[in-house]
Amino acid sequence: MSRSIEYNFDGLVGPTHNYSGLSFGNIASQHNAGTVANPKLAAKQGLQKMLTLMNLGVPQAVLPPQQRPNLNLLQDLGLTGTTAQLLRQAHKIDPALLAAVYSAASMWSANMATISPSCNTADGRLHFTPANLSYNLHRAQESQFSYGLLKHIFADSRHFVVHNPLLGYRDLSDEGAANHNLLCSEYGAPGLELFVYGRSGFDDKTQVPLRYPARQTRLASAAIAQRHGVRSHLRCFIQQNPVAINAGVFHNDVVFVANKNVMFYHEHAFLDWPYMQQQILNFFGGNCHFISVAEHELTLADAVATYIFNSQLVTLPDNTMALIVPDECKESSAATKVLEAVIAGNNPIKHIKYVQCRQSMRNGGGPACLRLRVLLAPEQQPIFKQQLIMTAGLYKQLDAWVEKHYRDRLTSDDFLDPDLVLEVNTALESLTKILHLGSIYPFQQV
Repeated sequence: MSRSIEYNFDGLVGPTHNYSGLSFGNIASQHNAGTVANPKLAAKQGLQKMLTLMNLGVPQAVLPPQQRPNLNLLQDLGLTGTTAQLLRQAHKIDPALLAAVYSAASMWSANMATISPSCNTADGRLHFTPANLSYNLHRAQESQFSYGLLKHIFADSRHFVVHNPLLGYRDLSDEGAANHNLLCSEYGAPGLELFVYGRSGFDDKTQVPLRYPARQTRLASAAIAQRHGVRSHLRCFIQQNPVAINAGVFHNDVVFVANKNVMFYHEHAFLDWPYMQQQILNFFGGNCHFISVAEHELTLADAVATYIFNSQLVTLPDNTMALIVPDECKESSAATKVLEAVIAGNNPIKHIKYVQCRQSMRNGGGPACLRLRVLLAPEQQPIFKQQLIMTAGLYKQLDAWVEKHYRDRLTSDDFLDPDLVLEVNTALESLTKILHLGSIYPFQQV
C-alpha cells in the first residue's frame, strides 16, 4: 500500500568550504574564523552521513552546491575585469566581501526553504518558499539559485508550487526550515505547522535585550503560511526565547527537533511554551511526546557546543525512531546522560546513531542543518528528479568525484587564486553530468 514518505535532501558540501566567520551570533563560526578548512573531508563526511541514513532505510537524496565564488555578485556591485581582477578588487574593498562570494553555506539545506506538505494546503499541492536569508549577505546570495533549483527538481506544477523568495527586506527576514516544524500523527495526515520567529518585524522589541540578532520574523513566517495556503487551524506561531538566542541559538533547530508527534527540546527554547504545549496536546488528543531537557541537565551553552538538538529525528522502517547526532555529543558527559535517558524513556526514540560531521560543526552546522525535509505524497514521489535519490552507486560516484576535484586545505589566502575558480567550475561541470541536471550554473549559461 502506497504511503507518504519524508525524504531528507542533504546539501552536498561545496569545494570552497572554509572558515571565514561571517555569521554573527553563530558561536562556532566566529570561534573558528581564520582556521584551515578541509573541503574534501567536509564533503566526504556529508556523503557518509547520507549513506548512513540510506542504510538505515531512511529515504535520502542530495542537493548540488551553489557556484562559488559568486562572481555575478561582484559584477552586480559594479566591479569589472578578469576573474583575477574581480577577486583583487573585492579583497581591496573588504576581505569579508571576498569571503562572502566564496561562502559554501548552501551546504546547510535546512535554510534553503520552508515547505508545506500537500495534506496541509488548500490546493492540495506541495508548496516551497525559498528562504531570502536577508540578514547575511553570504546567505542572501543563495535565494535565487535555490528558487531555480527547486523549480528544476520539482517541476510538475500539478503537484508542486515553488514560490519566489520573500522580498529581501529586514522585516521579512526568512531563514527557512531551520525555524519550521511539521507535527503530525503520521506522514500524509494533516499536521500542525510550527513557525518559530525571533522578532515580530517592524520592530525589534523582545522581552530580553539581545546580544545576538533575532533573524526570523513573525511577519515572514505569517506570509509564508498565507501564500502556502496552510489551513488556519494548522498554523502555529511561537517566539524563540531571547535567552536562547543570546546563548548562540541563531536558528531554532539548535534547541528543538521534532518528528511526527515527538518533540525533543531544551526547556529554554521558546517563550510561552506552556500555552503552545497545550495547543499541541489538544491537537493530538494527548497522544504526543514532549521530551524536555532542563537547564540543570544540560545547559544552553552545552546544547550549543554539542548540537545535541540539531540531530535528525527520523522514523525507521520498523516504525521506531532514531536520533542522528554529531560525534561531539560523545565528548560531553551531560549530553551522553541526556541521550541515555531519551532512549530509556517511554517514547518512540529507541536508537542513537552518531555521525561525524566535524568540518560542518566547526562552522555551526550539525546533522539537521545539512538536510531539508520534504514530505511527498504517493503520487508526488515518482515525479521529482529521481537521479538525486541516494543509492550505493551514486554514493561511490560522488565520493570519487570529491576525491578527484576537492582540495584538502583551504584558507582565505586561497581566495585570490584564479586557478581555484577554474577548479571549482570544472568540478561543478562534472557534477551536473553525474546528477543529470543540465546547465544549472551561471558559468554554464554564458
